[in-house]
Amino acid sequence: MFGSFVNLFFGCSHKRTSFPITPGRTINGIARGGTYVACLDCGREFAYDWETMQIGEQVKTRPTGAAVVARRPA
Repeated sequence: MFGSFVNLFFGCSHKRTSFPITPGRTINGIARGGTYVACLDCGREFAYDWETMQIGEQVKTRPTGAAVVARRPA
C-alpha cells in the first residue's frame, strides 16, 4: 500500500523489469520489432540494447482495449 501511495506522487521507478524479450513472430499480423523489457510494477515496455545492456526509451504499444474480430468459416 505504501508503495502505491508513493507511486501516485513520484511515478514508477521501473526498477523491477522482465528478462529482455525478442519476439520472433507476428501476433495477429502485427510484427513487433526489437528487443524490449517490461516493468513488472506498472506494465510499461522499454527498448533494450543487448550491446550496452541498458534500458532505452518507452516502446509504444497497441491500445489494450483493441477489439478482436473473430473470423467465422464461410
